[in-house]
Amino acid sequence: MWGRFYWGTKGAEVGIVVVFAWLSSEERHLKPYLDLYYSLGWSSLVCHADFLTLFFPEKATSLADSILKELVKEIKSSTLPIVFAAFSGGPKGCMYKVIQLIEGKCAGQLSKDEYRSVGDCLCGQIYDSTPVDFTSDLGTRFVLHPSVLKMSSPPRVVSWMAKAFASGLDALFINRFEAQRADYWQTLYSSANFGPITIFCSEDDKLAPYSVVSNFAQRLQEQGADVNLVKWNSSPHVGEHYKYHPDEYEAAVTSFFERLLWFLPTEDNTMAFRT
Repeated sequence: MWGRFYWGTKGAEVGIVVVFAWLSSEERHLKPYLDLYYSLGWSSLVCHADFLTLFFPEKATSLADSILKELVKEIKSSTLPIVFAAFSGGPKGCMYKVIQLIEGKCAGQLSKDEYRSVGDCLCGQIYDSTPVDFTSDLGTRFVLHPSVLKMSSPPRVVSWMAKAFASGLDALFINRFEAQRADYWQTLYSSANFGPITIFCSEDDKLAPYSVVSNFAQRLQEQGADVNLVKWNSSPHVGEHYKYHPDEYEAAVTSFFERLLWFLPTEDNTMAFRT
């Protein structure tokens, strides 16, 4: 498996947030988000996809299948609402394959009913510094970004080596990029019916440009999705919006989860909208 998953927090009363973390993130980077979700009554199942899953969809599918197996185990005894929270490359690294498995658009190891049971519990999505467009220079842009290199001004030799490695991957897979890119975006657009969506973005984010994110939000709204777009004029890519704008971020997340409170288990232990 190219990646891993683990329970960041567990035992909360309301439901489960599946966190599709950004590349190179560590548990300490995610802790503020997991603590915020937990304070609002939500446990967190964290997915860390490896960098190479961006280029090998079959590996992303394997990781996605493992996450869905874990979710199926959790909801068998008690139906729980599920939210997806994606950061930076998280949607491409794994989340879009989770959606495809739920929608029956690719094969996995579980039954259709089991995948559908998770889809029936999915009631909302959060996007932070994402979606990132999947273009032919994706590897180069990701590897050279400070959030991946973990240094704001890396030595020239480190930048050169990283660029050479990523450029090689970009060149190797160039013939597959457009097909994968179309598949990726079509899948994200198809998730418009999975409950309300909150998107955090910045006008000066070069890895997830505002034009790309706002167009994504507009497309979802055109399909009837309830979208809340939270935008800052200047805020670093991924992991920093919450750090630099804590009050606004917490307010938006709290409002998002409050909108989900009416999506509760019914007496027959299925998910339904409260009337």
